[in-house]
Amino acid sequence: MHIHKLEKQWAAIALMIAGLFVVVILSSALFHGIHAPSNVEAIDSARLHLSAEFAEDKLGVQQHPDGSVTVRMVAGRYGFYPKNLVLPAETNITFRWVSLDVIHGVHIPMTNMSTMIVPGYVAQVKTLLHHTGDYPLLCNEYCGMGHAHMWSNVKVVGKAQWEALNKQGGANHG
Repeated sequence: MHIHKLEKQWAAIALMIAGLFVVVILSSALFHGIHAPSNVEAIDSARLHLSAEFAEDKLGVQQHPDGSVTVRMVAGRYGFYPKNLVLPAETNITFRWVSLDVIHGVHIPMTNMSTMIVPGYVAQVKTLLHHTGDYPLLCNEYCGMGHAHMWSNVKVVGKAQWEALNKQGGANHG
Protein backbone atom coordinates (compact mmCIF):
# COMPACT_ATOMS: atom_id res chain seq x y z
CA MET A 1 0.00 0.00 0.00
CA HIS A 2 1.42 3.33 -1.07
CA ILE A 3 0.88 6.42 1.10
CA HIS A 4 1.45 9.76 -0.55
CA LYS A 5 4.18 11.98 0.91
CA LEU A 6 1.70 14.81 1.65
CA GLU A 7 -0.57 12.41 3.58
CA LYS A 8 2.43 11.29 5.67
CA GLN A 9 3.26 14.92 6.48
CA TRP A 10 -0.30 15.73 7.57
CA ALA A 11 -0.45 12.54 9.65
CA ALA A 12 2.81 13.56 11.37
CA ILE A 13 1.44 17.05 12.07
CA ALA A 14 -1.76 15.58 13.56
CA LEU A 15 0.27 13.23 15.79
CA MET A 16 2.50 16.10 16.94
CA ILE A 17 -0.54 18.18 17.87
CA ALA A 18 -2.02 15.25 19.81
CA GLY A 19 1.34 14.74 21.54
CA LEU A 20 1.49 18.44 22.41
CA PHE A 21 -1.97 18.20 24.03
CA VAL A 22 -0.83 15.23 26.13
CA VAL A 23 2.32 17.09 27.24
CA VAL A 24 0.31 20.20 28.20
CA ILE A 25 -2.24 18.15 30.19
CA LEU A 26 0.44 16.15 32.00
CA SER A 27 2.59 19.17 32.80
CA SER A 28 -0.36 21.16 34.15
CA ALA A 29 -1.37 18.17 36.28
CA LEU A 30 2.15 17.73 37.66
CA PHE A 31 3.21 21.35 38.14
CA HIS A 32 -0.13 22.89 39.16
CA GLY A 33 -1.52 20.00 41.22
CA ILE A 34 -4.54 19.55 38.96
CA HIS A 35 -6.01 16.08 39.25
CA ALA A 36 -9.32 14.29 39.41
CA PRO A 37 -10.79 13.68 42.87
CA SER A 38 -9.84 10.17 43.96
CA ASN A 39 -11.27 9.78 47.44
CA VAL A 40 -13.10 6.44 47.61
CA GLU A 41 -14.89 6.27 50.94
CA ALA A 42 -18.20 4.43 51.29
CA ILE A 43 -21.05 5.53 53.58
CA ASP A 44 -24.63 4.36 54.15
CA SER A 45 -26.81 7.14 52.70
CA ALA A 46 -29.88 5.90 54.58
CA ARG A 47 -28.13 6.29 57.94
CA LEU A 48 -26.39 9.66 57.48
CA HIS A 49 -28.28 11.25 60.34
CA LEU A 50 -26.83 8.55 62.63
CA SER A 51 -23.24 8.86 61.42
CA ALA A 52 -20.70 10.52 63.65
CA GLU A 53 -19.34 12.74 60.88
CA PHE A 54 -22.49 13.79 58.99
CA ALA A 55 -24.95 14.13 61.87
CA GLU A 56 -26.88 17.40 61.69
CA ASP A 57 -24.88 19.06 64.50
CA LYS A 58 -21.58 18.20 62.76
CA LEU A 59 -22.42 19.84 59.40
CA GLY A 60 -20.78 23.09 58.38
CA VAL A 61 -17.33 24.55 58.89
CA GLN A 62 -14.72 23.18 61.27
CA GLN A 63 -11.33 24.82 61.78
CA HIS A 64 -8.36 22.64 62.72
CA PRO A 65 -5.43 23.62 64.99
CA ASP A 66 -3.12 23.95 61.95
CA GLY A 67 -5.47 26.60 60.48
CA SER A 68 -6.95 24.39 57.77
CA VAL A 69 -10.72 24.08 57.43
CA THR A 70 -13.06 21.15 56.76
CA VAL A 71 -16.55 21.74 55.39
CA ARG A 72 -19.09 18.93 55.75
CA MET A 73 -22.28 19.17 53.69
CA VAL A 74 -25.23 16.99 52.76
CA ALA A 75 -26.89 17.17 49.33
CA GLY A 76 -30.51 16.12 49.03
CA ARG A 77 -33.46 16.99 46.88
CA TYR A 78 -33.49 19.98 46.58
CA GLY A 79 -30.82 21.67 48.61
CA PHE A 80 -27.37 21.67 50.13
CA TYR A 81 -27.20 21.66 53.91
CA PRO A 82 -26.16 23.89 55.60
CA LYS A 83 -27.54 26.63 53.37
CA ASN A 84 -24.96 29.34 54.22
CA LEU A 85 -21.21 29.04 54.73
CA VAL A 86 -18.54 31.54 55.73
CA LEU A 87 -15.01 30.49 54.72
CA PRO A 88 -11.58 32.10 55.03
CA ALA A 89 -9.60 33.15 51.96
CA GLU A 90 -6.08 31.81 51.36
CA THR A 91 -6.69 28.78 53.59
CA ASN A 92 -6.51 25.06 52.83
CA ILE A 93 -10.13 23.91 52.67
CA THR A 94 -11.36 20.32 52.44
CA PHE A 95 -14.96 19.92 51.27
CA ARG A 96 -16.66 16.62 52.21
CA TRP A 97 -20.12 15.89 50.75
CA VAL A 98 -22.60 13.07 50.91
CA SER A 99 -25.89 12.56 49.07
CA LEU A 100 -29.16 11.56 50.69
CA ASP A 101 -30.82 10.36 47.51
CA VAL A 102 -29.53 10.71 43.93
CA ILE A 103 -26.39 11.83 42.09
CA HIS A 104 -25.72 15.54 42.52
CA GLY A 105 -23.00 17.75 41.09
CA VAL A 106 -21.54 20.62 43.03
CA HIS A 107 -19.83 23.66 41.58
CA ILE A 108 -18.67 27.03 42.89
CA PRO A 109 -18.42 29.38 39.87
CA MET A 110 -15.17 31.32 39.34
CA THR A 111 -13.21 28.76 41.40
CA ASN A 112 -11.65 25.37 40.70
CA MET A 113 -14.19 23.64 42.98
CA SER A 114 -16.42 21.14 41.21
CA THR A 115 -17.22 17.47 41.77
CA MET A 116 -19.92 14.80 41.66
CA ILE A 117 -21.69 13.54 44.78
CA VAL A 118 -22.68 9.89 44.40
CA PRO A 119 -25.02 8.22 46.92
CA GLY A 120 -23.15 5.75 49.09
CA TYR A 121 -19.80 7.57 48.82
CA VAL A 122 -18.13 10.57 50.40
CA ALA A 123 -17.02 13.13 47.80
CA GLN A 124 -13.92 15.02 48.91
CA VAL A 125 -12.19 17.97 47.27
CA LYS A 126 -9.32 20.07 48.60
CA THR A 127 -9.05 23.66 47.44
CA LEU A 128 -7.83 27.14 48.23
CA LEU A 129 -10.20 30.08 47.69
CA HIS A 130 -8.15 33.15 46.79
CA HIS A 131 -10.71 35.92 46.37
CA THR A 132 -13.12 37.28 48.97
CA GLY A 133 -16.77 37.73 48.07
CA ASP A 134 -20.08 35.94 47.82
CA TYR A 135 -20.32 32.82 45.68
CA PRO A 136 -23.24 30.54 44.86
CA LEU A 137 -22.75 26.82 45.44
CA LEU A 138 -24.76 25.19 42.64
CA CYS A 139 -25.92 21.72 41.71
CA ASN A 140 -24.76 21.04 38.15
CA GLU A 141 -26.27 17.55 37.75
CA TYR A 142 -29.99 17.35 37.02
CA CYS A 143 -31.55 15.75 40.11
CA GLY A 144 -35.29 16.27 39.62
CA MET A 145 -38.00 18.90 39.31
CA GLY A 146 -36.56 21.22 42.00
CA HIS A 147 -33.03 21.12 40.58
CA ALA A 148 -33.06 24.81 39.62
CA HIS A 149 -33.59 25.74 43.27
CA MET A 150 -30.70 23.63 44.61
CA TRP A 151 -28.02 26.04 45.80
CA SER A 152 -26.28 27.44 48.87
CA ASN A 153 -24.35 30.61 49.63
CA VAL A 154 -20.60 30.70 50.25
CA LYS A 155 -19.12 33.89 51.66
CA VAL A 156 -15.32 34.06 51.49
CA VAL A 157 -13.81 36.56 53.94
CA GLY A 158 -10.27 37.70 54.69
CA LYS A 159 -8.30 35.97 57.43
CA ALA A 160 -8.65 38.88 59.88
CA GLN A 161 -12.43 38.93 59.45
CA TRP A 162 -12.50 35.11 59.75
CA GLU A 163 -10.62 35.23 63.06
CA ALA A 164 -12.99 37.93 64.37
CA LEU A 165 -16.02 35.81 63.39
CA ASN A 166 -14.52 32.75 65.11
CA LYS A 167 -14.00 34.72 68.32
CA GLN A 168 -17.68 35.73 68.21
CA GLY A 169 -18.69 32.14 67.40
CA GLY A 170 -20.28 33.13 64.07
CA ALA A 171 -18.11 31.28 61.54
CA ASN A 172 -18.58 27.69 62.68
CA HIS A 173 -21.79 26.87 60.86
CA GLY A 174 -22.08 29.73 58.38
